[in-house]
Amino acid sequence: MIRRGLSPEARASLLGRFCTGGGAPAPSGSPARDFATLPNARELAEARRLGQRHNLSNPFFQPHDGVAGARTRIAGREMLNFASYNYLGLNGDPRVNLAAAEALALHGSSASASRMVSGERPVHAQLEAALARNYGAEEALVLVSGHATNVSVIGHLLGPDDLVVHDQLIHNSCAEGMRLSGARRVAFPHNDPEAAERALAGARARHKRALLLIEGHYSMDGTVPDLARFRDMARRHDAWLMVDEAHGLGCLGPTGRGVWEAQGVSPDAADIWMGTLSKTLASCGGFIAGSRALVDWLRHTLPGFVYSVGLPPPMAAAAECALRLMEEEPWRVERLQRNTRRFRAALQARGFDTGGSTGGSIVPVILGSSLRAVRLAEKMAAQGINVQPIAFPVVPEGQARLRFFLSSEHEESELDEAAEALGRAAREVAA
Repeated sequence: MIRRGLSPEARASLLGRFCTGGGAPAPSGSPARDFATLPNARELAEARRLGQRHNLSNPFFQPHDGVAGARTRIAGREMLNFASYNYLGLNGDPRVNLAAAEALALHGSSASASRMVSGERPVHAQLEAALARNYGAEEALVLVSGHATNVSVIGHLLGPDDLVVHDQLIHNSCAEGMRLSGARRVAFPHNDPEAAERALAGARARHKRALLLIEGHYSMDGTVPDLARFRDMARRHDAWLMVDEAHGLGCLGPTGRGVWEAQGVSPDAADIWMGTLSKTLASCGGFIAGSRALVDWLRHTLPGFVYSVGLPPPMAAAAECALRLMEEEPWRVERLQRNTRRFRAALQARGFDTGGSTGGSIVPVILGSSLRAVRLAEKMAAQGINVQPIAFPVVPEGQARLRFFLSSEHEESELDEAAEALGRAAREVAA
């Protein structure tokens, strides 16, 4: 089951699953042009009504009044924040802002067109060279969206004669790319190399090409794969290994270079490194790092690159500056990991189930009931702490949770405050 990310349907189910009965009758005789007849539209409307009836506030689309870091202002209210990917506190850093402002003054706010046609700017090449160095790769390519990067690359790389063997918790963007490709999909249980090998061995011979697809740091659970085992497996079965490092860069390894650094594995373990610019790198977009042959082929044929506008120059400059600061200031990575370990230990000491979190940057608190997860998020918000509930169908019922994203900017006293607040909230909300 692919369960990462909150689609509109998932948000509807999160609220609507909590209670039964009521709701509007199914539309009858609706014309084909009626948007209310679209898939899940009725469920979304019903969930909204049920949430209002049971006094459940909508935990999504919160209006932040400024930079969302370790602290934020939501609708004018100062809050301790655990719902941001600003892992190293570089979003809003004056040096990152200045880099973006200088690129804005020089190049304007947009690349205006596809880089192939008329949108190339030197700052793109500078960012791509820095990303390639981080992964020990020959080349890198940046695109305007992390989600679109996976959709376009996987959808373009594979076809109906090919095979994808993937972790069952892989991101929605990867799932959409696989669907677009038409390749055969085989999921294996989360972080289970033995099952992955059985799946790959059993199906590989019947397909032209094969892709083994995993993440470096899973955002729902804070878990990591055994990279060396997946590397060896891919090579035994003549498959490409692709690693989505959206939440690994900046969070794993002594200097934040990712899962390969954390596990002491050569970065050539993966044939394709994918990542985002919107988390640690304080920008927007996605990237691919790999061999020169791969990146050159993508640069000239990838629909999501060739037919899409180039990354805005200010965003490229911000990401390049943030990556350089990550390299120059490794204390940020050290402090992030120390904060995460401290917070995880504080929650465990209070009896909370933190799942398989490795202490990189993500700590789930598994609560079981979807209703309880939302109620606890409300209680936390009332105490000035912003944390998101994750419930069915994003996770199976019984695995609902609060998901805490840590930052190097959190103070130890704030972590202790949040752990104590969650303990109080849990005592007030029945299991």
